[in-house]
Amino acid sequence: MIGIIIKYILFGLLQGFTEPLPISSSGHLYLARYLFNTDTFSDLNFEIVLNFASFIAIFYIFRKDIISLIKSFCTYIFNKEKRKDKKIKEEFKYALLVIVGSIPAGIVGVLFKDQIEALINPKLLGVSFLITALLLYFVKDAKGSKKDNEITYMDALIVGLFEMAALIPGISRSGACIVGALLVKMKRDTALKYAFMLYLPVSIGSFIFSVSDLATLESNLVLPYILGFIASMVMTYFASLWFFDIVKKGKLAKFSIYLVILGILVLLFV
Repeated sequence: MIGIIIKYILFGLLQGFTEPLPISSSGHLYLARYLFNTDTFSDLNFEIVLNFASFIAIFYIFRKDIISLIKSFCTYIFNKEKRKDKKIKEEFKYALLVIVGSIPAGIVGVLFKDQIEALINPKLLGVSFLITALLLYFVKDAKGSKKDNEITYMDALIVGLFEMAALIPGISRSGACIVGALLVKMKRDTALKYAFMLYLPVSIGSFIFSVSDLATLESNLVLPYILGFIASMVMTYFASLWFFDIVKKGKLAKFSIYLVILGILVLLFV
């Protein structure tokens, strides 16, 4: 039992560390399962559970922004007298931008989830790691000038298309979204915030579609799942703060170098 608990905690830590980073958490989890020949996720889609733990951590980091957006969104819809308030109008639009940006990945994810999952294999991961590395290197010096209230619906759609492309196994979702945001000239902190705001709807949707599987969870796995969940949540929190600082300093190239090395190693030896 101790061995099982340790395994689940280690996978939780791996998910938590890689989720906010532009290196593909799903790709790293699959690679770890493959290399260690483990069936950790065969009894339940444990990856979704860990992903939801990451969601809670990221939600906590952006909680003030999210709560304010929800309040402004509801106020704009149900209180006509306050629609002229500048902050409410801007935050209502930002909420719509998050919705628009989430549509491409949401549609493709729902329609082709099984086909996409069937594609995953070590060689595809190696190529995807290299593609992500190339994208990150391409925008390593991008700064941009657009703030939250200057993002357009076309910008949101473009970033959403990048997020959709990240459904390919091994392409980093956070990396793709940040690349897309920087390409449409968002400021680094603006791109970072928007990329992680797009993560929240996708994470909620994925968890809802998989929550029915929890009914089949064996009782002896409850504790390992809980501990893995906690490990993922705590690690995501600290990894996110570290990553935010790196993005603001414009040091994405560090991850590009790592992914080039990882991608080549995977293609040659896995």
